[in-house]
Amino acid sequence: MISFYPKDLSTGRLHGYLLSAVAPRPIAFASTIDKEGNPNLSPFSFFNVFSANPPILIFSPARRVRDNTTKHTLDNVEAVKEVVINVVNYDIVHQMSLSSTEYPEQVNEFEKAGLTMLASDEVKPFRVAESPIQMECRVNDIIKLGTEGGAGNLVICEVLKLHVSDEVMNADNTINQEALDLVARAGGSYYSRAKKGFFEIPKPLHSLGIGVDSLPDHVKNSMILTGNNLGMLANVDKLPTDEEVHQFVNDLSERYPDIKTASHRQKHKLAQNYLSYGDVESAWKLLLS
Repeated sequence: MISFYPKDLSTGRLHGYLLSAVAPRPIAFASTIDKEGNPNLSPFSFFNVFSANPPILIFSPARRVRDNTTKHTLDNVEAVKEVVINVVNYDIVHQMSLSSTEYPEQVNEFEKAGLTMLASDEVKPFRVAESPIQMECRVNDIIKLGTEGGAGNLVICEVLKLHVSDEVMNADNTINQEALDLVARAGGSYYSRAKKGFFEIPKPLHSLGIGVDSLPDHVKNSMILTGNNLGMLANVDKLPTDEEVHQFVNDLSERYPDIKTASHRQKHKLAQNYLSYGDVESAWKLLLS
């Protein structure tokens, strides 16, 4: 067995060990607003429930390891002490991942991730309409654990109102865990699906994904492609060139002679198949043909 003292490791290396060791972790999909009312949406896996009476959730937006800056979510809850904690199920996991991209301040991650803003009843931040459980919270306290990169900030939230989708409720008003189909975070690029185990999602691009709001209308409004499909397609920083698309379709026509005259629906189904194998590049070339 290899043993370490935390003081002997770089913060980045220690951070990686901790995230891999304490896993899988539930995800707080936190919706906040700044003092001007601009919405922000970001996931945090330093998160759990700590009390039922009063109902208390705690999540921790840590200071960035690389440059010791703070995240917009922390700045927002310090200015407006309200937050909505949305849970993340498998149906929105790629959109959730895309929202973790470090877009500039005042960029709306709801729009970038292709998620719907739903007005809350008790707090100002919006709910994620696609999330099966949404918890409107008041921020009771923020406990800073340090001032260096990697230091956590415990955001202590009291649940004021709980919203649960009918689709995940049993007849006796208990929550059906299998229907809920939650995902959790692990180390590296790994996630865990509650009823199926580990899977991987590539980390969002440092160069910033184009976002769902920048997708062509026929893609964004597809009747075939799912929210997860759109999240994968939106996590690119540029689209294929016309020349790349033309070459791809010519090569593809050897296997699919009718591809050049296929309908959007047919192309979307084939593109979805490429996405199921993680081949975003081929999916885009097909969709743009």
